[in-house]
Amino acid sequence: MSYSSSNDKSRRRPAARKAAGKAAGETGGAGGAGVAGILGIGLDNEDGHKRVTTAGQFAIVGGSEETHGRMTETLVKTFEELKHRGKQLAQVERAELAEIIHKSTPR
Repeated sequence: MSYSSSNDKSRRRPAARKAAGKAAGETGGAGGAGVAGILGIGLDNEDGHKRVTTAGQFAIVGGSEETHGRMTETLVKTFEELKHRGKQLAQVERAELAEIIHKSTPR
């Protein structure tokens, strides 16, 4: 894969972006101090509305009104619990995050 302009930094190859992130101190993965985020995707939308909710470290797209609302509530509560525990998303192991999300999901 080749790009026409080597001076256009927004079009760098993915490997170059990954290397740049590593040089800037990102470690990535569970337990690291890298950039982390959660993406929620709802697939049950039948009313034609385009729903998008974004916050600091999460984005939710799609879904019915009910599904989108439940996903939003779940992630807001998840980040409140992380704050209560004094942790950032990038510092939480997958198993702990799964437990927090499960506990934060409205019944």
